[in-house]
Amino acid sequence: MALALPFYPARLFVGIISTKKELEDSLKKQLNNLYGPFVSLPEPLEFNYTDYYEKEMGKPLYRYFLIFEKLIEPTLLSKIKHTTNKLEESYAFEGKRSYNLDPGLMTTANIILATTKNRSHRIPLKDGIYGELTLLYTKGEYHDFDWTYPDYKSSEIKDLFSRLRSEYLEDLKQNS
Repeated sequence: MALALPFYPARLFVGIISTKKELEDSLKKQLNNLYGPFVSLPEPLEFNYTDYYEKEMGKPLYRYFLIFEKLIEPTLLSKIKHTTNKLEESYAFEGKRSYNLDPGLMTTANIILATTKNRSHRIPLKDGIYGELTLLYTKGEYHDFDWTYPDYKSSEIKDLFSRLRSEYLEDLKQNS
């Protein structure tokens, strides 16, 4: 019989989509209070991969990533998604979101996003939250899938996560 071992800690990040050119300090402060300091706050990218968010949020849209310093237990992802959903609601205006907040995990082998939407390729985590394998790290680079969101398929985001992965691996060594 195989022995169940503890999970390796994962790097938490929150992907954000908004029309705001800069993230509100109050949002950054709330996320910092919840999950600790940021390792990195990369420059925003233009988000023009889909018009899905335009009706609700307007345009132009920007994609941000907040990458957190503290490595976390991967099983916390569903709880974190519920918290970010509440934050989205708190910043909504007249029933429309100002921010789309999508927490995710970086592990040694992949990028996993949390979602409330069930699809054939998503795995139930807890309390109505699903995990989606979005990018797979193999043969020295990230690879996408048919279901991977278009922005996560881009070379800019794959390059960003490749750089962040090197830092994450160093942090894993220091924490072991």
